[in-house]
Amino acid sequence: MGGLTVTGTGDPYPFDLITMGRIGVDLYPLRTGVPLAEAETFGRFLGGSPANVAVAAARLGRRVALISRTGADPFGAYLRTELRGFGVDERWVAEVAGLPTPITFCEMFPPDRFPLYFYRLPKAPDLEITADEVDLEAVRAARVFWMTGTGLSEEPSRAAALAALRARGRSGTTVFDLDWRPMLWREKPQPYYERALAHATVAVGNPQECEIATGESEPFAAARALLAAGVELAVVKRGPEGVLALHRDGTAVEAAPVEVEVVNGLGAGDAFGGALCHGLLAGWELERVVRYANAAGAIVASRLACSSAMPFAHEVEEVLGRAGGV
Repeated sequence: MGGLTVTGTGDPYPFDLITMGRIGVDLYPLRTGVPLAEAETFGRFLGGSPANVAVAAARLGRRVALISRTGADPFGAYLRTELRGFGVDERWVAEVAGLPTPITFCEMFPPDRFPLYFYRLPKAPDLEITADEVDLEAVRAARVFWMTGTGLSEEPSRAAALAALRARGRSGTTVFDLDWRPMLWREKPQPYYERALAHATVAVGNPQECEIATGESEPFAAARALLAAGVELAVVKRGPEGVLALHRDGTAVEAAPVEVEVVNGLGAGDAFGGALCHGLLAGWELERVVRYANAAGAIVASRLACSSAMPFAHEVEEVLGRAGGV
């Protein structure tokens, strides 16, 4: 492994984590409880779930890269600058001429209503990733590879994501974030989810996303269905009811949520994902991994932003200490 290098760079493999999928600019009102029609001031942040997961893992000290695309515009330049600032390698975040960098607005009505408005027309650049552009050697060598359901929603991104999964050959840890965004699909997703699950070793989703993937929404039934579809570890996020993790070896963990005053719940799942990867990379027991990821998600839910709100390790450990965590 020590002899491998990323073509043309001299940098050693492997990355701890490579994520693949959407990136964009989040524009959030700087006050909660304000409808967009009445909002006057906004904060600008790096967004997109795989990008946020990458940032979350980098904040925890992991060597991380993102595979994505932006428009050839100032927002795209902003996103690459942000990735570098967060310590995420952006060598595979290329520009696509003629397509604007996506923008996402949200409204924040804590504790549980956060409507999203995606501006990804005529097509998001991150859906223009092609299979022949993906460095499959780097993907294969990464200790963890993370991809999302949104990347399966259109071609050529779908073929690129599936090619990356095949290249992994179930080596290392391959995470499929079910990431169901109905407004971004024009076809039935289940056949493509099934194909991705056959190559993944970990699946992560909420009950609604699990139902899209497997037809099951009850957490234990959904977790068992995900295991039957091919993964080794199924993680079902249940919001205020906590998290269920079920491993093929029979290990089951139910973790209660960490109580915080919610400001913006949108980035919590991405913080959870980055921390989940961190714990799996560390080789921790499953209970510790899930509790750590829960704490990371809670921290971000208590903050306004997503990417810039991702916690550092000492912050997660402080929250776990107050909660009597492991």
